[in-house]
Amino acid sequence: MKEIWYVRHGETEWNAQRRFQGHLDVPLSPVGIGQAFRLAERLSRSRISFDRLYASDLRRARQTAEPLAQVLGLPIATTPLLREIHVGELAGLTRAEAEARFPSFLAEAAEDPWNARRPGGESMADLARRLQAFLEEVPPGRHLVVTHGGVIRAALKLALDLAGDTWRRFHIQNTSITRILYPENAVLTVADAAHLEVWADWLSDEDLKG
Repeated sequence: MKEIWYVRHGETEWNAQRRFQGHLDVPLSPVGIGQAFRLAERLSRSRISFDRLYASDLRRARQTAEPLAQVLGLPIATTPLLREIHVGELAGLTRAEAEARFPSFLAEAAEDPWNARRPGGESMADLARRLQAFLEEVPPGRHLVVTHGGVIRAALKLALDLAGDTWRRFHIQNTSITRILYPENAVLTVADAAHLEVWADWLSDEDLKG
């Protein structure tokens, strides 16, 4: 049995600007670094232990994994199998720029989002094959896996056997946790970002008196 805790990397400046990143090695922003440390603090307070810590070899995933490794006392095993989808010529573009330059691809993606291959890059089906290769290599146990939004959506599609473009509707927040149990393909948690909740930050002493 394998219990995989998928973690999306922290926010980057390009996430905030809504630019395609793909395999480009974009670092975390100050916000993303803070998110990673908040996740590390959450895990340090839990009594849950992990057998291994894996990460995509892209910088934004490795930076997210570093504080987790410190609190868990685990080395980081990096692998390109956990990289984000390779977006090819879309890298660095905003959605509007991609629509202007590659309208035929976007039309194809609207028809078949799973199999449409980015110009010079991968399809989601290609990414899913990488993910499956990774899962075949992982031994039994509970493992923390720091990766990317596309990988986590692919994991959910495969586990839930989702039809059509349903997998695209999951909002995978930066540093959120998605847990899947294999080989049952039981989805235990989707995009849990409780460590980022700040609902009480606005309360003042006056607000607490009544």
